Amino acid sequence: MNDAELLADRFEEHRPHLKAVAYRMLGSLAEADDAVQETWLKLSRADTRDVTNLAGWLTTVVGRVCLDMLRSRTARRELSMDDGPDAFVPDPVIRPLSHLDPEQEVLQADSVGLALLVVLETLEPAERLAFVLHDLFAVPFDDIARIVERSPAATRQLASRARRRVQGASPSAEPDLIRQREVVDAFLAACRTGDFEALLAALDPDVVLRADAGALVRGVAASKLVRGAPAVAQQALLFRRMAPYGRVVLVNGEIGVVNAPDGRLRSVMGVTVADGRIVALYILADPERLASLEVPA
Repeated sequence: MNDAELLADRFEEHRPHLKAVAYRMLGSLAEADDAVQETWLKLSRADTRDVTNLAGWLTTVVGRVCLDMLRSRTARRELSMDDGPDAFVPDPVIRPLSHLDPEQEVLQADSVGLALLVVLETLEPAERLAFVLHDLFAVPFDDIARIVERSPAATRQLASRARRRVQGASPSAEPDLIRQREVVDAFLAACRTGDFEALLAALDPDVVLRADAGALVRGVAASKLVRGAPAVAQQALLFRRMAPYGRVVLVNGEIGVVNAPDGRLRSVMGVTVADGRIVALYILADPERLASLEVPA
């Protein structure tokens, strides 16, 4: 085996970790793959003979690549409704309840739920980088400071501001998958029967629904941000004909639902459950983005 093949093998060992970093940075599986590929290109062209910690070197490089990608987003994910980017739903990671492969275990480590990814979308690029690398992957501030071209103290402040935003906006989710499923099953049953009162009972009074259908979908199925149990319950009733096709899966490590009535994926719904009720719903129904997702049979 020559040096190039050895380097490629070493890179493949780190690929799952690099994709996990990029996914948290970008909220997009396709863009995360692009960032990892760009990292490989940089590695293949670099002189790494003096690199003693390849994992740390690669993490720094993929972080810089992701930061550049975030900074270049000037009109990212233009949506068609008045609520604009507030209804954006990150790419979900979908897996059956009974199986996780090693790469997906890395992707889903540290409870990277959709709720966290939604909050990360509100951060400035440098804040997001500092929080993701330090708080989620324990990268030292000295290393992060070189990426964002600030002092370690200023970089620490970036992470601190991001941490306050995350703690203030992320709901405290129910960790028990069995309890999550009980609540989601009750919600689906109420949808199927059209029971408005049962829907209200399954929803937190301040529940928030984000439905991301992309920029091209119009009418009742268009992207939207809906707040409050009565309004969200009304939305659920509008789509009750889809409820019989809902199948429970893991969405970013939490109980969620996929709809594929004709064998083609129509929507993915992530759910955040807290205190026995649904506090947030994240529905991705953008046909273009759904077509690129990996979905269990």
